Amino acid sequence: MNAAQPLAAIDDAQISRVAVKLFFGIAEEWSLTDEQRCTLAGLGTRTTLHNWRQKLATGEPIKLGRDTLERLSYLAGIYKATQLLFADPAQWRHWVRKPNRDFGGASALQRMLGGRVVDLVDVRRYLDGWRGEVYV
Repeated sequence: MNAAQPLAAIDDAQISRVAVKLFFGIAEEWSLTDEQRCTLAGLGTRTTLHNWRQKLATGEPIKLGRDTLERLSYLAGIYKATQLLFADPAQWRHWVRKPNRDFGGASALQRMLGGRVVDLVDVRRYLDGWRGEVYV
């Protein structure tokens, strides 16, 4: 895609490819297991992860459902918010695993691994609220 290409011209396969590639990058940063990756992405089996990896490698189109795309979008927002909140990369890489009193002592990752979209939403809203306090 060139810079002059309008957003409407981006097709679902291109959006899905970028989302999956970003998801794998975040999952690596957070050292997630395949089981955790499946839970966060709302996948039933690891076969889908394998298929995504294969399609990324071969350039085949990837088609994500709305739910999966929504989940990956929340994860991207959570990841970006941690980068905005913490200057030290080690801090934003590991924050998701630290116990957090605002999540009842569980880590943000534990909260997100509840498996529901609302678990991702809660962590995203928490970080957005925190960012609002920091940058007001």
